Amino acid sequence: MRLTIERIIASMKTTNDADKLTMFRYLGPNAKIDDFESIISTSDGRFNRGANGVKHICRTGDEKVEFIFFDTHVLAYVKSALGYPAYYPLKPVEIKKPVKAVLMDLDGTSVRSEKFWIWIIQMTVASLLDKPDFELCDDDSPFVSGHSVSEHLQYCIDKYCPDKTVEEAREYYFKHTHHEMDEIMNGRGRTDAFIPAPGLKDFLYELKSRKIKIGLVTSGLYEKAWPEILSAFRTLDMGDPKDFYDAIITAGFAMRKGQAGTLGELSPKPHPWLYAEVCRVGLGIKPEDSGHVVGIEDSSAGACSIRLANFAVIGVTEGNIEQGGTLGLCHHYCSDFNQILGIIGK
Repeated sequence: MRLTIERIIASMKTTNDADKLTMFRYLGPNAKIDDFESIISTSDGRFNRGANGVKHICRTGDEKVEFIFFDTHVLAYVKSALGYPAYYPLKPVEIKKPVKAVLMDLDGTSVRSEKFWIWIIQMTVASLLDKPDFELCDDDSPFVSGHSVSEHLQYCIDKYCPDKTVEEAREYYFKHTHHEMDEIMNGRGRTDAFIPAPGLKDFLYELKSRKIKIGLVTSGLYEKAWPEILSAFRTLDMGDPKDFYDAIITAGFAMRKGQAGTLGELSPKPHPWLYAEVCRVGLGIKPEDSGHVVGIEDSSAGACSIRLANFAVIGVTEGNIEQGGTLGLCHHYCSDFNQILGIIGK
């Protein structure tokens, strides 16, 4: 059940004025009460406002993540379209200088590719429905970008073709993906599929000159993410991305009959593990130094992932952060890489 702001404030009589001002800023330094949708209970029914120490409960606009406030801590509940939700402790974060590492999303942040991958999902649903002219709606955007392939497809199945299964959808998805990727690699495909973000090359070289470690993070499977990374670096004439980045992490390899897969469909964004692993394992930065790390994202799922990994979020305006209702999680919200460099500082 959703609440009006007036009812929320009235319900917080046991909370002092200072707590009222700081409660939502626990999520982000600029977070406001109307940045999130307030609810009485978590969707799994485990926590209820006013019971067992729960002061307040709210959720992101895309309803993927719910936050439970207590006097001394905050929990985040990540829902799952595939039936495997999880709870995570949320810690307050701040940006500390010097910044030692920058973690960057791939699709939408580093490379303008989201429209291409949403188009693949659209073709997948069209195949499931046997309707070649099918098109997704604008309000589908937060649910078909930033998450795992299976999460995207399950959302579409629930909305457009509930008689189908995610397994059927994955077959079509990878069929379309392989065909389109082959076309691109052979010079026959969409020329606008993988376009480096404006200013990316200068931004990356500037981070290198400042000796800031760079981690590249994507929820995409390796087979779709790696050609995209290679394509962008070839366009920019930047050599081998494996030599340039200090660490790269993808959602791994698809699980199919006849081949071994890796964990990646249940654990990507908005779960924190991709960002946590690339930073702790890939870059060797310990949790106590998390304030010296920033993450850059354009999607609502990615913003949640960075924040749940307990890093500061720098949002990029080109994506669906506002549409997905996660603007309140961002420490900063920028329109270009020059702004981000100013925030990172020397």
